Amino acid sequence: MVLFLLRRLAFMILTALCLTFIVFALTNLPPNLEKLAKTQGNSRMADAEVTSWLHKRGYDRPMLTKYGEWLGVVPGFTISDEAGDVTGTCIKRSIDPANAPKYCGVLQGDWGTSTVFRDDVSTIIGTRLALTGKLMFWVLVVMIPSALILGVIAGMKEGSKTDRTLSSIAITTTATPEYVSGVILIAVFASSAVGLKWFTGTATKAMDDATFRNFFLPVVTIALYGMGYIARMTRASMAEVMTAQYIRTARLKGVKFRDIVIRHALRNALIAPFTVIMLQIPWLLNGVVIVETLFNYKGFGWALVQAAGNNDISLLLGVSVVSVVVVLLTQLISDIGYVYLNPRIRVS
Repeated sequence: MVLFLLRRLAFMILTALCLTFIVFALTNLPPNLEKLAKTQGNSRMADAEVTSWLHKRGYDRPMLTKYGEWLGVVPGFTISDEAGDVTGTCIKRSIDPANAPKYCGVLQGDWGTSTVFRDDVSTIIGTRLALTGKLMFWVLVVMIPSALILGVIAGMKEGSKTDRTLSSIAITTTATPEYVSGVILIAVFASSAVGLKWFTGTATKAMDDATFRNFFLPVVTIALYGMGYIARMTRASMAEVMTAQYIRTARLKGVKFRDIVIRHALRNALIAPFTVIMLQIPWLLNGVVIVETLFNYKGFGWALVQAAGNNDISLLLGVSVVSVVVVLLTQLISDIGYVYLNPRIRVS
């Protein structure tokens, strides 16, 4: 197991480096840098002024060098102007330029400064990630039990009317995008014009004080979309397990149907859905963009939209790092959990 974890960690680090470099290269393409210069400087800049602006801030250097500086494995650059003033990556972020650190990148905890929010990227991500984490927690609380119950009931009664009904519900929820179900839920339950107005308040208020009335709709909107997929996987796995030979033997021995399901079938049926459930975590982290924008809930997805819309390179890179780490960690946890759930699987 130790060697398996070490191999996976090495693979995760290599994958993270590759993915972050791709994002870094895409965000530092010349058109993006020109747009950044005109946004932060003057929209009527001439080409020579844009070139000078980028040179003073180190954007015109080789891609690998800039990536190493951002990562914190290459010393930060310094540039002296005609007046003798020295600027650079680490100097402009240090209170005392004379004692500025040599390295100042992600590995040193310096994620840069957001050009949109005028704040440290690490602070912004920490705040927005906590808000999305609260939303994700309640989505998982609603989505996982509901999906497992629907899938188990449908799988136990394969081919029955109950199975067809529950399967149709699961397919419908999965096939309906969040922006459609969200608008329908708002119109039915929150709109004062045509709706029942059972839920008042906005999800923006839920950022500080989450209540059932202002947090229910965004939670249900996300949960409905993911619930159908988990339910269908659980149903297929449960139906396969219920036809296994050991289940037939237990029935012939006169074991109660409830005991067969709980003691024998359920654990084996949850092996496949466990992997699907773990994959929902990175999907929730990055897939809540539409829902957070629709309900004006300023979480991680909302920050991603703001960064992309305003060409905030530092914030985009910070969001990409968090997303990559979460995806890789959930896959590692999924693999480890799969080994313990399925005794037939061996790490070797």
